[in-house]
Amino acid sequence: MIMSGMDAEVFDQFIEQLWRYVHERLIPAEKDVIAANAIPEEILDEMREMGLFGLTMPEEYGGAGMNTSQYVETIRVLSYALPAYRSITSINLGMVCTALKKSGTEAQKAEWLPRLAAGEIACFGLTEPGSGSDSAAMQTTAVKDGNGYRLNGSKRYITNAPFAKLGLIMARTSKEPLPKNAHVSAFLVDMEKAGVTVGKPDKKMGQEGSQIADIYLDDVHVDGDALLGGEEGQGFRTAMMSLDNGRLSVAAASAGYARRILDTAMRYAQDRKAFGEPINQFQLIQAMLADSEAEIYAAECMLKDATAKVDADEPSLLPAASTKLFASEMCNRVADRCVQIHGGAGYLAEYEAERFYRDSRIYTIYEGTSQIMQLVIAKAMLRNFANGAQG
Repeated sequence: MIMSGMDAEVFDQFIEQLWRYVHERLIPAEKDVIAANAIPEEILDEMREMGLFGLTMPEEYGGAGMNTSQYVETIRVLSYALPAYRSITSINLGMVCTALKKSGTEAQKAEWLPRLAAGEIACFGLTEPGSGSDSAAMQTTAVKDGNGYRLNGSKRYITNAPFAKLGLIMARTSKEPLPKNAHVSAFLVDMEKAGVTVGKPDKKMGQEGSQIADIYLDDVHVDGDALLGGEEGQGFRTAMMSLDNGRLSVAAASAGYARRILDTAMRYAQDRKAFGEPINQFQLIQAMLADSEAEIYAAECMLKDATAKVDADEPSLLPAASTKLFASEMCNRVADRCVQIHGGAGYLAEYEAERFYRDSRIYTIYEGTSQIMQLVIAKAMLRNFANGAQG
């Protein structure tokens, strides 16, 4: 069954409005966002007013009810601007909303989805100082306490932690690793609860305006209804389901930003002259531009195919991982070519090329590194082959 999503005509109008907002409002504000390392509150309010925090929430909870294809296309258009704009909305729209819709109880959906749709910011707590993709090494614990739990541990590199009102926190409810990662459960944690502390924002290579920080959980008591879905042992499965969505968001961000980077390189190559003519007339410059265009187009096609599979409720792990791997690596290559086309100017902070290069680097790391994506893809391929699904 294909997820219908927002009315197609309404969606097209929304995308046109968003395109104008990106170019007329968000891009001109980038210097201020970078200088403050934060998005101004007035822009956040505008983004809330446009419904950008509730795109994927069902309409009955105050959202736009977009399907995955529409959501990912929105992220691609938004990501033409500074990555911070996508980053502040993406955890709400992707991983946390997906987890709530697929695994949350009716009471949990009624409590949190309207708040997220209205623009309360969420974070996703999986990674720890000693573990990321390796759930067996997870140290954060959730121990039964009456009809609730006490959480202890820490989470690292958590996007939006400094702003978050809700944390979807993974914790182990069994001391010993269990099959299918059933020792991990997911908890909806109010970030203002006693015992929750957020560290100072980390200094990063790029992506100014987007903040990450550690989260410390010191004997944090949550009621039993904070357990996502009301069932222990489903946390890692929930995280992985959510990561498929998150990976497509990163792929869309990579494709959208790569388009901005290529446009910038095109503009510079048109304006910069050497040996009496624009450098865009040199065949080796043209080769870099052509390779970039072809790779962006490939990523855009992969996005459309992968999201169509999600909306048709077809297996999406392999296409989502493949799209994330290709698009993120592609964006890095396009950013590298942009610096090269700029020559010495590409190494200077006064030009956007060096920022693009720094901003793009994280796309091959978060929501699963390229190496983890290779493992995910290979395991899915081998599994499918063994089951007779060849070609």
